[in-house]
Amino acid sequence: MSAHDETRLREQISTLGRSLFDRGLTMGSSGNISVRLDDGGWLMTPTNACLGRLDPARISRMDRDGWLLDGDKPTKESFLHMAMYAERPQSGAIVHLHSTHSVAVSCLPEIDPDDCIPPLTAYYVMRVGKLPLVPYHLPGDPSLGDAVRGLAGAHSAVLLANHGPVVAGKSLEAAVYATEELEETAKLFLLLHGRNPRALTPEQIAELEARFPRD
Repeated sequence: MSAHDETRLREQISTLGRSLFDRGLTMGSSGNISVRLDDGGWLMTPTNACLGRLDPARISRMDRDGWLLDGDKPTKESFLHMAMYAERPQSGAIVHLHSTHSVAVSCLPEIDPDDCIPPLTAYYVMRVGKLPLVPYHLPGDPSLGDAVRGLAGAHSAVLLANHGPVVAGKSLEAAVYATEELEETAKLFLLLHGRNPRALTPEQIAELEARFPRD
């Protein structure tokens, strides 16, 4: 990867991070973003950084083993990203947010832990698919990475109980779009909660997955 390409990715992380922050999908210093590099390493947002005020030059650059090469110290949740990448070699980027409606769904006791949000819309199926729930772990607990790793091979997104979503995509743009779709569908699910909404049928889901495969 050329220096120009890396600079472009750093600027894209900063631009999309600010967009997520400005629209209220993340707040304070919560949330983190990473992008896989051609050499197997990553660019990752720093620890305690606000996604709305990222300095592209200070974004962490890590090697394939997770060692910091330059920039600020990476997010303390870097292990979440590395666990997802380990199981998803096809994924190029990951977004983890504490977005309000997704977190709200993760707190509901009656949700299906194998699929937290029903297939309410075509775009949710196309961009997210099944969303399993990862049981609650203390923030920063390395065992959370193991729990995510156990699900990431079969799912491009997982929902951390009482915490928030972790979403992978072929590119950073794709991961952001999927995260936004998840949050909007979580909002829709909460609006319809208790009203027995009509979901897509298995046949409709199969048709979507055949025509619009995710990463």
